Amino acid sequence: QVELVESGGGLVQAGGALRLSCAASVRTFSRYTMAWFRQAPGKEREFVAAVQWSGDNTYYAESVKGRFTISRDNAKNTVYLQMNSLQPEDTAVYYCAADRYGDTNVHLRVVYDYWGQGTQVTVSS
Repeated sequence: QVELVESGGGLVQAGGALRLSCAASVRTFSRYTMAWFRQAPGKEREFVAAVQWSGDNTYYAESVKGRFTISRDNAKNTVYLQMNSLQPEDTAVYYCAADRYGDTNVHLRVVYDYWGQGTQVTVSS
């Protein structure tokens, strides 16, 4: 069983920045593809960004490209999401997810085996 714990959410003004962290309780963290998803009120949970095991391959939703950066520190079992130039439409609960098998369909919720409880990000205009 893998436990994922997100932190770093909060309230920020438009144009501001936040850094989310997700700590994983698993010895083989470096083998997992890690991702961030988000869910706004009344909307489906959507893909934000993913990073494969080595950290070399990263993927982003079009809506966040150029503003968000995903990274990982395998020595700390942690994945990060640096969010810059935040806008009100980025307001959502952000979830960390882990995939054991390195599926290439990183934007699909179904490939992820483990999920965190989420952290709220609110961007005021």
